[in-house]
Amino acid sequence: MKPSAAAVVDGLRRVNDAVAMAVGAVLLLTVALILMEVILRRLGLGALGGTDEISGYVMAGATSWGMAYALLVLAHVRIDILRQRAPGPLRALLDLLALGALAAVAIAVSWHGWKVLSRSLANASRANTPLETPLWIPQVVWWSGWVWFAAVAVVLWAAAAVLLARGDVAAVEAAIGPQDETEDGA
Repeated sequence: MKPSAAAVVDGLRRVNDAVAMAVGAVLLLTVALILMEVILRRLGLGALGGTDEISGYVMAGATSWGMAYALLVLAHVRIDILRQRAPGPLRALLDLLALGALAAVAIAVSWHGWKVLSRSLANASRANTPLETPLWIPQVVWWSGWVWFAAVAVVLWAAAAVLLARGDVAAVEAAIGPQDETEDGA
């Protein structure tokens, strides 16, 4: 039995909830590392070193992995003045067009990001810092986040296209429409 388009969207949301929790845990560990660095310096016990570099890598990875989560909780911002005035089916079509453009950008960044990562691997590139981090390590985390974002965007686009083809405009809106400004209590 094939899963329905709505079930695919729900499945993506569950997976991305787990990814968001893992990213949050890594961010908390990074905060703990930075806090330890600050305390050690304050006590005059020296410094761990490299926390600024590590935190930069973590932020890049958290950002790339967080984009798919943001997509699925409808947190990406878009200007939708035309969409607001359009009838339901046209709104759904505009949502599909917006998601298609977002997916295309994610695919392009993933494609070009691979070129950067493969060059770092081929050259055994290292950061020009005291840690001399092999650059492929943070780059593979960053790049894989973009690949995941592109994959989620493409699957979400396909699911929304199926829903629109079936004429389920409300389901398209729920899956890929912008978040209602009144939902957050504002």
